[in-house]
Amino acid sequence: MFISTLYTANNQSKLSVLTLGPTEFRLLHFLMAHKERVHTRAQLLDRVWGDHVFIEDRTVDVHIRRLRKALEKVDKDGLVHTVRGTGYRFSVESEVSVE
Repeated sequence: MFISTLYTANNQSKLSVLTLGPTEFRLLHFLMAHKERVHTRAQLLDRVWGDHVFIEDRTVDVHIRRLRKALEKVDKDGLVHTVRGTGYRFSVESEVSVE
C-alpha cells in the first residue's frame, strides 16, 4: 500500500505529519491545484480516478470524508468545502482570520 506523508507547518512553525492514501493524495493535489473552484463528483471522478474507470459518484464522498479526517489531525479539515447540490471545493478563505 502506498502512503503519502506530508509535513505541514502550523502557526508556531512546528511540523505536523499528515498521512494520506494514494487516492486522497491525488484528490488533495487536484483540489489544491484548482483552489476556489467548485468541482462536481463527475469532474472529480474524471480528473482524479480517470475517465476510463466506472465507479459510483458517491465514491467521491467516501474519499472526501477520508481526506477531511486526515486533515482534521492537523486542524485543516475546514479547507475542503461541500457546495450543496454541486460538489466540492478547496478554499483557504475560511482559514484566513482578520485581525
